[in-house]
Amino acid sequence: MRKKLGVIFVCYGNICRSPMAEFLFKNTPCGKRCNVSSAATSYEEEGAPVHYGTKKILSSLGIDCSDFSAHRLTLAECDGADYIIGMERSNVRDIKRICGAANEYKVYSLLDFTDHPRDIADPWYTHDFNATYRDITEGLEAFAKVAEERL
Repeated sequence: MRKKLGVIFVCYGNICRSPMAEFLFKNTPCGKRCNVSSAATSYEEEGAPVHYGTKKILSSLGIDCSDFSAHRLTLAECDGADYIIGMERSNVRDIKRICGAANEYKVYSLLDFTDHPRDIADPWYTHDFNATYRDITEGLEAFAKVAEERL
């Protein structure tokens, strides 16, 4: 039996974008065949639940995220992952700093898998969780095609 792909979605605080990506991907056929998690590049929201804007979207889709707790990405997580996926370029830069040169080949930006690479705006500032949801969904659909090839 083939090992499951390890996928970590990462944003700055691990309460808005990365948990949205984590829970959405976990509920796809591809994601169900992977070990999926999320993390932050900072300690700012350590232990916090999912932001209410993200929780509202996930709840509307029937996805429970009540047992979630934000945490900062660790080197051990990087070592065990196959894909470490940031939500924007600054996340990617910080992920590479955390995970070290040996893991850099695993680091991507989510929307770089699409035909329209760009950053996913942080809804903490924009307050537009629906736009974040659309961007993450677009990225996950494109990423799933890549992941399927490795499963």
